[in-house]
Amino acid sequence: MALLDRFPRHIFSSRGWGLLGAGVLSLLAAQLLGRRDLLALALLLLALPLLSLAGTRVLKPRFRVYREFNPSPVETSATTTVKLAVARTGPGSGLALMEEQLPSRFGQSPVFRFPARTAVAGTSRYEYQLRSAKRGQFLIGPVTAEFSDPFGLSVHRHAIDAGDVLTVTPAAVELPATGLAGARGHDGVTATRIRANPSDDDVMTREYRHGDPMRRVHWAATARHGSLMVRQEESVTTPEATIILDQRFQAYAQGAGYVSGGAAADGHELVTSDAFEWAVTAAMSISAHLGERNYALRCLDPAGDPAFLNSPSAPEPETDEYAGAGGLQSIAESLAAIALSGPRHAAADAGPQPFDDRLMDKLSAHRLRGPILAILGRLSPAEARALAPAAGFGANAFALLVTDRAADTGPVLEILRRSGWRAVAVSAATPLPAAWSAFDQDGAAGLPPAAGSAAADGARPVAGGRR
Repeated sequence: MALLDRFPRHIFSSRGWGLLGAGVLSLLAAQLLGRRDLLALALLLLALPLLSLAGTRVLKPRFRVYREFNPSPVETSATTTVKLAVARTGPGSGLALMEEQLPSRFGQSPVFRFPARTAVAGTSRYEYQLRSAKRGQFLIGPVTAEFSDPFGLSVHRHAIDAGDVLTVTPAAVELPATGLAGARGHDGVTATRIRANPSDDDVMTREYRHGDPMRRVHWAATARHGSLMVRQEESVTTPEATIILDQRFQAYAQGAGYVSGGAAADGHELVTSDAFEWAVTAAMSISAHLGERNYALRCLDPAGDPAFLNSPSAPEPETDEYAGAGGLQSIAESLAAIALSGPRHAAADAGPQPFDDRLMDKLSAHRLRGPILAILGRLSPAEARALAPAAGFGANAFALLVTDRAADTGPVLEILRRSGWRAVAVSAATPLPAAWSAFDQDGAAGLPPAAGSAAADGARPVAGGRR
């Protein structure tokens, strides 16, 4: 039996290999002894396994597989329940051993028998749970089934479905409340003026209308015009924020944990680095922070294109405006599989240039409607000078520079601050809440203790401050 176990088990079972071996011995004995009865027995012993092999390859049982993830998509480090329903659609009976194929990061693949003891109306249902510490899109499945002939001589394993994609989105980190977004009401909206008179002298007033309360009469304007003038009406509008997510290969190429490309051990291909993963988490967290305060969000890349144009997980890659819970969910899905892109060598100049007129035109179209938040990798002084004027298009301008050499970012930070940016340099080990709070501090010395503890563990200190 130990000898038979050494033979491939995906072709014949131990019984099948045993019959083949007995058939070969009988054939040799028939030739040596000249016995026709042994020859007939040898042919029978050899034919049975071969016929069973042909039968399992040609007459494949047919199944239908339904797979559902709950929740879907799922955040990193959260658990999703996979529900499988397997039903036989063709003729056949008997037991089958089935296995759900999983990427290696999810651990051992679950194995189950069909039909299940709890099968209802020919459909067997199974459940198991998955959890991923990394974002991305992962192929769950296919289900492979191992079948045997009625005599148990031949074994055949094949896939009975194509599998389904599980999307794992980055989990948002809760950010502390700050004054970064400017004045807001308790419900997160901003009061703005509606101009009824375009005159430069009267932009805050309009003529009195029947029913206007007298408390709104603007007496100075009334004296100038000789007729009753009232202050303009106020309306409530949804505040806006623009997020610029740097995803250039060159901006993160020298960061710790850099991945040069190709497939990971589980076949999941994602070009990223520790610094870029920090930037992705920051983009998700800032989006959630502002979304909870009723902000409408615009997400752009350094070239002015939609930030998720090249993300394979983006539901609407050509969209750059998001609002409400649906918009926030779309941002999360888009960030799930976003990766570094663009030329991999500094000498390469193919493709759109970062921080050029296209980006400025996009920002100008929403001039002063809300804050601009730039999440950037490593910048050169020339790139910082190109980005600097963008601060004039936002009510406030904030920049997070994610780099493993925060101490070398002084000249770049100074260029940005002189143009009105509040800029902070961080490393991939910096706690995101500490980096967010640094915008409200006067310098790195004012950071909360959390950032200091991260620096003690090997992270570089945050360089921050305001102009």
